[in-house]
Amino acid sequence: MHFYLFKKRLDKEQRSILRRQFSFYQKLDDTEKERFEHRVATFINSKYFLGREDLVVTTEMKVLVAATSTMLTFGFRDYQIDLIDKIIIYPGTFYSNSNEAYHKGELNPKLKALVISWEDFLYGYDDENDNINLGIHEFTHAIHINSLKNNDVSSLIFKVAFSELTDMLSAEENLRKQLIASKYFRDYAFTNQFEFVAVIVETFIETPEEFKRQFPRIYDKTREMLNFNFAQY
Repeated sequence: MHFYLFKKRLDKEQRSILRRQFSFYQKLDDTEKERFEHRVATFINSKYFLGREDLVVTTEMKVLVAATSTMLTFGFRDYQIDLIDKIIIYPGTFYSNSNEAYHKGELNPKLKALVISWEDFLYGYDDENDNINLGIHEFTHAIHINSLKNNDVSSLIFKVAFSELTDMLSAEENLRKQLIASKYFRDYAFTNQFEFVAVIVETFIETPEEFKRQFPRIYDKTREMLNFNFAQY
């Protein structure tokens, strides 16, 4: 999963941003940090970053967006998310022609673009215990849809584990009721299956101990979907 003939390196500024601003990276051991940096560098080098409304894309933006994707796919062999080739960044909420409404973020598979409000992206990392993180949410949508379109081993693991999770919830009415009554997952999770998986991954990343305590089987399936076996998860 982590064999690289030539590891890409981050420069001093990029590495400093990870060290100061990305808590997941801080939990990794030295070997895992090298692998994480390689994947962050690969993401930055392989995606187009575009600013809108006069926004100038900075090194911080590139590193934190790339790190979010890398975190979620760190357990994947195929980690590139081919569904996306560009990251479009607005200063704040933006008007979307897709449904004629203002958005904080969206995935546009036709344009192969993930679109985010930078203000709201940063807000997601300001409080890492509220289970709300725009970057994690939107990248989970990308991973989910990418898995439905591909049959690489990482996509198969993700969609099979998620299918098993939905089957479990469909079969166990008491668990469904407990899930809703707990209010642990915000109401938006129950909009549809795509929002459900995005919200549970946000929750898994931000409050794993509480997730495991309240819903251990759902936690285990989420962990299986992402193939997480590192960073104390």
